[in-house]
Amino acid sequence: MVVVMAPEATRSDVDNVVSLVESAGGEAFVSRGVNRTIVGLIGDAGHFETLNLGGQRGVAEVVRISAPYKLVSRENHAERSVVRVGGVPIGPGTMTLIAGPCAVETHEQTLEAALMARSAGASLLRGGAFKPRTSPYAFQGLGEAGLRILADVRAETGLPIVTEVVDARDVELVAEYADMLQIGTRNTQNFALLQAVGEAGRPVMIKRGMSGTIEEWLMSAEYVAQRGNLDIVLCERGIRTFEKATRNTLDISAVPVAQRLSHLPVIVDPSHSGGHRDLVLPLTRAAVAIGADGVIIDVHPSPETALCDGPQALVREDLAELAELVRVLPPVVGRELTAAPAVPADTVPV
Repeated sequence: MVVVMAPEATRSDVDNVVSLVESAGGEAFVSRGVNRTIVGLIGDAGHFETLNLGGQRGVAEVVRISAPYKLVSRENHAERSVVRVGGVPIGPGTMTLIAGPCAVETHEQTLEAALMARSAGASLLRGGAFKPRTSPYAFQGLGEAGLRILADVRAETGLPIVTEVVDARDVELVAEYADMLQIGTRNTQNFALLQAVGEAGRPVMIKRGMSGTIEEWLMSAEYVAQRGNLDIVLCERGIRTFEKATRNTLDISAVPVAQRLSHLPVIVDPSHSGGHRDLVLPLTRAAVAIGADGVIIDVHPSPETALCDGPQALVREDLAELAELVRVLPPVVGRELTAAPAVPADTVPV
């Protein structure tokens, strides 16, 4: 941390800051310039934050130099990480397509959506068994019955499962079925849930909070990492702004920013950001071009009857274009589409 003294600060003001820092077990190095003095601090930033340095006489501002997210920061882990989900890699050098229905409704619907996703190049299956909804009257998911359907579809298609967990009490149950646990935008700062998934022994995907800053997003990942789990993937899913033309505003710049600050893989959700089927493929192109490590996309065999987010789900007519997109564009930016696991012998994709 650095304490910037005001131009009118006296030597006594500087000495007071130095004394406070040293009393907290830190070291203070004073640099006096022509117009102002700067005090550099070395030690436990957490202890320094309890000293109210910004409120001391003569202090203009306190600037944090080291990242508050230690474990997920590139300061402490310079090389970018690869996270494997059921053997499928997500990280630098590859582009991983995660696709499937927003919500699990029936075995037939989930299997058909999974086969559609696989035909487009998906190597991981998304599907929600627990659905946190704005309205208490909206479809909330099938719960454990939905998890069983996902597990059956995984057995039939070979696609590892990515599914959301919404309550710390359900983590153990969901982890029995899932290959990756997803933290949705509404739970990005549910710290008890983050700690619980950190202890579950499964890779974790953390969506950015709908009004969250990038630092807050990374701090959420730090909660998981602090519990000993560094198999974390960040997902930019759009943020809430004044704009109403899209469901959320896709902050595409968050991808390179998060990759610069953190070693964790960063993917994009073009479905929940755009909110409209015709926007999903253009936003996917943007995600691949900007250097995202993957995308997560909604597909549904009959979106007109979908119980959740039908307007943003891709249909069969879109899949040929999606397949061509993920085949052609990743090599242009130095990436290779991640291959799906082998299909079980008794399953024939549609």
